[in-house]
Amino acid sequence: MTTTSDSTSASSILSQYALSSSSTSSTSSTSSSSSSSSTGTDSLGEDTFLKLLVTQLQNQNPLDPQDNSEFVAQLAQFSSLEGINTLNDTVDSLASNYTSSQALQASSLVGHSVLAEATSAAVDTSSGLTGQVAVSSATTDASVSVYDADGTLVKNIDLGSQSAGTVSFTWDGTDNDGNTLASGTYTFAANATVDGSEVAQTTYLPSTVTSVTLGSTASDMTLKLADGSSVKLSDVTTIGL
Repeated sequence: MTTTSDSTSASSILSQYALSSSSTSSTSSTSSSSSSSSTGTDSLGEDTFLKLLVTQLQNQNPLDPQDNSEFVAQLAQFSSLEGINTLNDTVDSLASNYTSSQALQASSLVGHSVLAEATSAAVDTSSGLTGQVAVSSATTDASVSVYDADGTLVKNIDLGSQSAGTVSFTWDGTDNDGNTLASGTYTFAANATVDGSEVAQTTYLPSTVTSVTLGSTASDMTLKLADGSSVKLSDVTTIGL
């Protein structure tokens, strides 16, 4: 024998399911899957919702049937929840595909030269080096000083007057007397005269990528360079210079 209380109970559970599941779906977009697995969708899934809905219809009081507006509202909540879950799955899939694409692109950098912020670089003096200086303010006198492994100044590269921005420079591997130096690791220090004071500037130097370390996101990927240092993929300014 069917009772009104059974119908009321089913209706109450359906409403609680819709509210709980809706809350879970909105939370899952900003939290990990592990936290969402402990909420209402595990205890009441779509199949359970449909069974409760059918039970509610079967047990409604013929003299006082289920209110149409309440019934439609429950269906609308279920439809909205299903749409949100589908959208979350689609976004997760797009994020995963994007990360995979970034990983593939990053792996293609192995063996290539990249330009990133650094103060020293391994230089083959027979071919020289091309780097960049980030000039912070307009200057009347910018220069790059090159030091060998012992810290001895071997070359001054005059860049003259420069506007604020990125300025390229080239070192041909010779000292101030024009003698070709031995290949090895050299340190580069850029300076610019701003308002009468000498201000240190940031240098960007080339290095060859030897391997790529993948992270959970594209921004976490790091490149291992030939000199043993590492740099984030997002910090690379130029590729193939």
